[in-house]
Amino acid sequence: MSAVDTAAPATIGTVWDELVSELPVGVLLQDEHGAVLAANSLAGHLLGLSRADLLRNRRPVGWRVCDDSGAPLPQGAELTAQVLRGNGRLAVPMVIVRDGVAGSRLWADFHAVSHRGRPSVLTVLQPVHTDVPHSRGLVDPLTGLPSRALLLDRLEQSLTRSRTNGSLSTFVLVDVRKLAEVNAEHGFDVGDGLLTVLAGRLRSGLRDDHTVARYGGDEFAVVAEHPCGTGEPIAARVRELCERTVAVGKVRLHPKVRVCWATSDGSAPVHTVIAHVEKRLRTT
Repeated sequence: MSAVDTAAPATIGTVWDELVSELPVGVLLQDEHGAVLAANSLAGHLLGLSRADLLRNRRPVGWRVCDDSGAPLPQGAELTAQVLRGNGRLAVPMVIVRDGVAGSRLWADFHAVSHRGRPSVLTVLQPVHTDVPHSRGLVDPLTGLPSRALLLDRLEQSLTRSRTNGSLSTFVLVDVRKLAEVNAEHGFDVGDGLLTVLAGRLRSGLRDDHTVARYGGDEFAVVAEHPCGTGEPIAARVRELCERTVAVGKVRLHPKVRVCWATSDGSAPVHTVIAHVEKRLRTT
């Protein structure tokens, strides 16, 4: 990472200019407190900011960054802390919002690095010209829902907001029972049709700000934020949506599901929340 090591504002020079400034992606380096140490001009352009504003950590009134669901992303120190205390890498779809109007769509890859012996975060920004989530395998091709990889990121963001804002996050896991028997008796087309119908019901039957994802072959997951209470009403709604009769062609199915959930104030790590719900699902 020698190019990064020369990138602090006081030492920006030939190496940074030659290796970074002309890249077709935006690049910026932040310290562990979220302060921008260095950035190329394209990073500022993609974010709708001048490079000077980036380096001075100034943001105009009405400017904010959201994920593709419209939820505000953590900023500054909270986001860099999330990357540094996680597995060292985070990929997030981003939308730049100015005065309430959604503008450019970006893909941001955050990487934990070491800069002069200090933990830092290197961010690579790319404009979204194509269907990036599909091309990166972040959307399930059968149902069109976010895949497990994107779900983990959404849950991480939700827990961060809960920890920061004093809200709650609920993770719900849904297991469609006896899907293998449906496939064996009626064929995989019918089994796929069942999953597609259930995916559509969950997406349309839950709130727009809830994340519904394909978690595994016969499993769905939901991430929901709420100010108080528990995940019980959400889990009950999920069960009600899934257990309605489904017609796939001439076949009528009566699906049964197992549903487990956990609610967190954001203090538990992502994988702890998931492991807790998975264990409950296996023993239900």
